[in-house]
Amino acid sequence: MRLIWNGLNRLTALLLLLLLAPVMLALAAWIRIADGKGVLFVQDRAGKGGVPFRMLKFRSMVHNSVAMSAELGIDDPFGLVENDPRITRCGRFLRRTSLDELPQLINVLRGQMNLVGPRPDVLPQVACYSPEDARRLEVKPGITGWAQVNGRDDIDWAQRFVLDRWYVDNWSPLLDLRIVWRTAVSLNRDEPPVHVDQLNVTRQQAPAEEVSRVG
Repeated sequence: MRLIWNGLNRLTALLLLLLLAPVMLALAAWIRIADGKGVLFVQDRAGKGGVPFRMLKFRSMVHNSVAMSAELGIDDPFGLVENDPRITRCGRFLRRTSLDELPQLINVLRGQMNLVGPRPDVLPQVACYSPEDARRLEVKPGITGWAQVNGRDDIDWAQRFVLDRWYVDNWSPLLDLRIVWRTAVSLNRDEPPVHVDQLNVTRQQAPAEEVSRVG
């Protein structure tokens, strides 16, 4: 059943890419015009079984975001601050609507992700997973997931891991469809309140993010 569902995910991703191509081209043009070259953000993430792959997103931060993080004194390398100056004007819209995630349809088409699953984590943090944490790696990561529709940025990583383990244990095509529906009806959301996620702060710090500037 899961193999068939994975195949349907890839077929759906292909259809969505064809359908949304004009939207994606328009967003790429907006980013290019508003903030210069580099419309895509490319970063190594952990896939199923912890196998690395290159995850794609529309770039939503300024080019020197890593240097600005140090200047802002942000302890959590993956965290945000209120009125974050690293996020571009178009980036705020992309994040609020989750349109920055659209390029991940290419990752789904490549078989690296599914439409639904635990969000792929950065490699330095995965290296510090406990055996319980690593259970979220038993399935392909997703563009959206159970943790995303049950709190997303409003909950910390420890809570997300609990929700991801529940998803792994209770997976079904019907659950995936339920998550897709709940994602669709909550896309244009308000920005979540900023909070410090101590799990990221206390774990191994990630190196400077690698960005491939495309377009």
